[in-house]
Order: sequence, then structure tokens, then C-alpha cells
Amino acid sequence: MRLGLIGLGRIGAFHAETLTALGVDLVVHDPMPGLAASFADARDSAGEVLAAGIDGLVIAAATDAHPQLILAGVEAGLPVFCEKPVARGAAEAAEVLRRCTDAGAQVRVQIGYNRRFDAGIVRARAAVQSGELGRLHTVRSTTMDPAPPPDTYLAGSGGIFRDCSVHDFDTIRFVTGREVVEVYATGHAEGFFAEIGDASTTAAVLTLDDGTLAVVSNTRYNGRGYDVRLELHGSADSIAAGLDGRLPMRSAEPGVTFPDQAPHHFFMDRFIDAYRAELSAFIDLVAGRIESPCTVADAVEAGWIAEACTLSLHEHRPVKLSEAGLKVEP
Repeated sequence: MRLGLIGLGRIGAFHAETLTALGVDLVVHDPMPGLAASFADARDSAGEVLAAGIDGLVIAAATDAHPQLILAGVEAGLPVFCEKPVARGAAEAAEVLRRCTDAGAQVRVQIGYNRRFDAGIVRARAAVQSGELGRLHTVRSTTMDPAPPPDTYLAGSGGIFRDCSVHDFDTIRFVTGREVVEVYATGHAEGFFAEIGDASTTAAVLTLDDGTLAVVSNTRYNGRGYDVRLELHGSADSIAAGLDGRLPMRSAEPGVTFPDQAPHHFFMDRFIDAYRAELSAFIDLVAGRIESPCTVADAVEAGWIAEACTLSLHEHRPVKLSEAGLKVEP
């Protein structure tokens, strides 16, 4: 299989290594001089990659390039994998969805929400689907970074809900199979975050369409490590993902030694297996064995939740996803 890869930064380079290990031949491009120098088949532009006889396209470029590259791949008749988000804003992402739908390409575009491939989260989803938890009443989803990304990245990220919490929002939809109907969000800003109108620590309560409550907690300053957990509580049982020996938390209980390993420090060490499974799924998508495991429509829905939380944070009020002017149908 021969795939195009556009973008060779941190995540793009990791994807290149993973795809090569999976036996894929790569045609690559990155606008930064030198990043593609070590690859056997490097091209001078994205257009050259698309014209190189590839079987599918992997997009790991900067966010602003995502809409154009997704649509270029779709117009070329290629299966496309694109790192989240689809676009900087949910309205623009909805337009990408409309154009993909018009082209009949929805099932051939996969958006990179890697947590859908994490073994613990997949197991938690199965517990919901089997009914073993009984009636689900509470979900808790946590993403805590050990330190903020660079200021230059943060200034263009769109804010913590669009950049970080959106992973939790997608996970909640994926695991519960329900839609979010209302959100209430609050937060606190430290240092540079206050300067750019962002928040460094947030909490959001999401009401799902069956009445289940989901609590999402995020911060950019979790000094002990990279903490991603999901808890599901039902009338019959409870289950959690992320409670392994590398959990970045200490127990205050006497005699308790769990967790007993070095804490997760970075998203790549926490989700390395999930990233590999995600790209293996894309290979299956390219080969025609499956349909997209995370569609543009899925990503757009997570984006609207992020938009609603951002509005709630700034206006200090609950926000319904159905509010006029918030959600634009594709």
C-alpha cells in the first residue's frame, strides 16, 4: 500500500514511523525545509503528493490546512485520514462535512480521535452496550496536561475546549452512544491564558439526551503527569479506563501502593498503542474492509460541544446545543 503523508511535525513524524512499521510505502511533504529530507520519496508540494499514484492520504499538517487538504483528497477520490480538528471552527467543519456528504465520501474520511482505539475506552464502551452497567447516570472524563503547549501554539489553538476538551467530548459520545443537549462550563486562567482570553483549568457539565450527566475536567498544569481517565457509573455497576499503574496520582490511604509505576508524562506514551490501532484501521479503510470508524460528522458534533462550552464559559450560563446561531446544519 502506498500512502501520502502531509505534515512531518511531532505527530506527523510519529505517524510516518508507525505506517512504515506497518509495511506502508510513503510519499511525503512538509513545507518546512529539511523535515522531509530523510524520506526516500519526498515531494515539493501537497499537489505532487496527490498526483503520485497514492492509495490514500494522511493529513498531519497545521489545523488551518485541514479543510483544503481533506477536500483535495476527497476530490481526488482518495480515502483520507486527518488529525483532529476538521477545521479551526465548527461552522467551517460543518461546511467540510456538507461537501464530503455531497461527494458521497463520508465513509471514506477518518478523523483522528485516537481515544476511540484505546483498549480501556473500548472495553468501557462494550460495558455500556452490553447493558452490564444498568442505567448509566454519571460519566466523568478527565484530560490533564503536565504543562501547557508553547505560547505560539496556544494563541492559535482556539481555546482549551476546542483543543483539549474536545477529546473528552468525542469519547463521551463514542462510549455512551448519546448526544449532548446542554452544557454548563466554568474555568480559570493563569498568566498567558488570561492574555489570550483562554482558560488553563476548566470544568464542564454536559447533559446527554437521555438525562445522563457527564462531568469533564481539564487543566494545562498537572505537575504529576499526563492524566486521562474515563469513569462510567450505572445503576448496576461502574467501570473506569485509565486506572493503571502509571496513573499520575498518589493515594493518601495507609498501606496503599497503587499506582506503583512511573506516571504517564505525555500523550504519546499514554496512547501509543491507540495511535497504532487507529492507523491500522485506516489501512483497513483504504483496503475497503471497513467504513470510517470516526467520521467527519462525529468530529463536527464534538466541535459543536466545544463551541457551546466556550460560549458558556464566556457568558457564565448554560447553553443548549440547539441554540439559534450556534449549530449550523451541514
